[in-house]
Amino acid sequence: MELIIWLVVMIPLSAFFTGLGIFAWKRKKPMWFWSGSTVEDWEITDIPAYNRANGIMWLCYSAVFWVSALLGILNLSIAGPVLAAGCLGGIPVLVIAYSKICKKYKITK
Repeated sequence: MELIIWLVVMIPLSAFFTGLGIFAWKRKKPMWFWSGSTVEDWEITDIPAYNRANGIMWLCYSAVFWVSALLGILNLSIAGPVLAAGCLGGIPVLVIAYSKICKKYKITK
């Protein structure tokens, strides 16, 4: 039963982050990072490259969830700590990666 609950939670969550990465990659307008924040067209030098970098960032983050979901099939006691480490360690990595993306593609005033 625990495995079923794990997969019912992890597969949609993994798919959400994968979908976010694909959405960011294909978006025509600049992708935002934080909820409620916006990035204007005129702020970005190369919108497709900026969005592709954002998409790759989110796809890499989703890999943690997919790996954890698959590890859960083999051993739930390993999957939980992998997920926790990936999420907690991944959040600062997301912030750093997005900062680098902004530094590369945002127009400085």
